[in-house]
Amino acid sequence: MTQAPAPARRTGRRHDREIIALALPAFGSLVAEPLFVMVDSAVIGHLGTPQLAGLGVAAALLTTAVSVFVFLAYATTAAVARRVGAGDLPAAIRQGMDGIWLALLLGAAVIAAVLPTAPWLVETFGASGTAAPYATTYLRISALGIPAMLVVLAATGVLRGLQDTRTPLYVAVGGFSANAALNIGLVYGAGLGIAGSAWGTVLAQCGMAAAYLVVVVRGARRHGATLRPDAAGIRASAQAGVPLLVRTLSLRAVLMIATAVAARLGDAEIAAHQIVLTLWSLLAFAMDAIAIAGQAIIGRYLGAGDREGARAACRRMVQWGVAAGLVLGVLVALARPLFIPLFTADPAVQGPLLTTLLVVAVTQPVSGIVFILDGVLMGAGDGRYLAWAMVVTLALFAPVALAVPLLGGGLVALWWAMALMMTVRMLTLWLRTRSGRWIVTGASR
Repeated sequence: MTQAPAPARRTGRRHDREIIALALPAFGSLVAEPLFVMVDSAVIGHLGTPQLAGLGVAAALLTTAVSVFVFLAYATTAAVARRVGAGDLPAAIRQGMDGIWLALLLGAAVIAAVLPTAPWLVETFGASGTAAPYATTYLRISALGIPAMLVVLAATGVLRGLQDTRTPLYVAVGGFSANAALNIGLVYGAGLGIAGSAWGTVLAQCGMAAAYLVVVVRGARRHGATLRPDAAGIRASAQAGVPLLVRTLSLRAVLMIATAVAARLGDAEIAAHQIVLTLWSLLAFAMDAIAIAGQAIIGRYLGAGDREGARAACRRMVQWGVAAGLVLGVLVALARPLFIPLFTADPAVQGPLLTTLLVVAVTQPVSGIVFILDGVLMGAGDGRYLAWAMVVTLALFAPVALAVPLLGGGLVALWWAMALMMTVRMLTLWLRTRSGRWIVTGASR
């Protein structure tokens, strides 16, 4: 058997060590985030069904409000990593502070929009008459924590750009623990009900934001970086985030269309779809952890002017993505009969679930490539291409998905449409990385 040359093997091992060192803590922090909602659900669930239904509506609205601003983490990671690669740590931290100031401004704007419109938003989202008051209460209180949530996103991007994913893990674990304790204490100990759960989450998010700010401020003082807001820098951060905002909104539209189509297929199908989507999202966390490592590593290489290093890192991470996809796909395929009963005992739901999960399993290697190349291009600051690629993907997916019920297809056909969507994403991202146009070196793109 022909072996790879020793220098190539050493380079591969170096990339492996970097990927593992960044990806493992990133995965931990990613998993910790949805645990916030899980804790709230567990605590509020014992108050009653209307309270739990109200939480479901409010949490969906909050998740949407915050997720559209995930570019605060992605764009900041890429920009900071470039300056780290260029050897300019003061400029890297200044860039990060611009992102944090932008997060505070956006958070204030979201509060101003949500507080007066909360009842209308809850009603529009379809909350029942009994659940609506609880949803409105939770939404209004939790909205006060949105600036902290956005600061957490931006500050996480700063630390990832500085090649530090351990601190976000520690902060996420601390925030999750504080959230659990505060929820139990305020809901039951203080007798505040669903309002206590909302206040507990707000306090936990503010504590996380404060912890991040302490770390960033210390770094700024150590390297002589200014903490004052800079209008030009904030504007540049916003401009860099716009393409990623378009990408995120397009991806959210894909998921919303898929859920709307599943709802038209019947109650059993929408129930099965929600289970599949939950598992699909969980699998995405594993892929996203490697993609986050890619953002930080690629940005650093390009900032240092190392084109070949960026290419080699990209190739290695794609190999990781394919391997992770194969392993996860096999696990899902083999474990389907074991974990499906944990979600539902209804045979009408179990039937389509069993076959649909096989589609998810088969397409995991494609998903692995998509997530990795997405992270590589984000790390390169190639947001404009990512935006256009996702818009094209949405334009191709929408008519195919909407045709599923018209043609008599079921949930399996819908998820084959999802597989088509991921394949289109893979092709658009692969063409871009193969072209080399994403490789722009220097401290800024």
